[in-house]
Amino acid sequence: MIRYIVKAGLVGALYIALTLVFAPISYGPIQIRVSEMLTILPVIDIAAIPGLFIGCMLANLIGGYGPWDIFLGSFITLIAALFSYLIGKKISPYLSPLSPIILNALGVSAYLSFLTNTPYLFIVISIFIGEAISAGGLGILLYWLIVKRLKIKV
Repeated sequence: MIRYIVKAGLVGALYIALTLVFAPISYGPIQIRVSEMLTILPVIDIAAIPGLFIGCMLANLIGGYGPWDIFLGSFITLIAALFSYLIGKKISPYLSPLSPIILNALGVSAYLSFLTNTPYLFIVISIFIGEAISAGGLGILLYWLIVKRLKIKV
């Protein structure tokens, strides 16, 4: 249990650190949240699921979009992490980034459109592209590095 909590804490801390280091591109209607590459980690270790949720929640405290982003954005990340785990285990780890890409593009865009008075479709496309880069591109690269290069068994 202690190992699980430590792993979750490390994932959460890494999520916060990456979000804040890349803060200028981590928030808003046009974003590439580099920390979303970590959404592939539930495929490797289930402890990443609560880590991503807590990390996202704490990172969103700083984002400036208030309770919508803090609670709803974090909840979307939690659901995406759960689906990443399921897709990665049942279908293919290389398809697991689809859940954060799709859920964030559709869900986060809904409240950001409202909060920023920006057309919903514009934000959907913008976040879809940002998530495809971070969760899809960087996430798959991270998975490959961990599993193939570090030879960690999944």
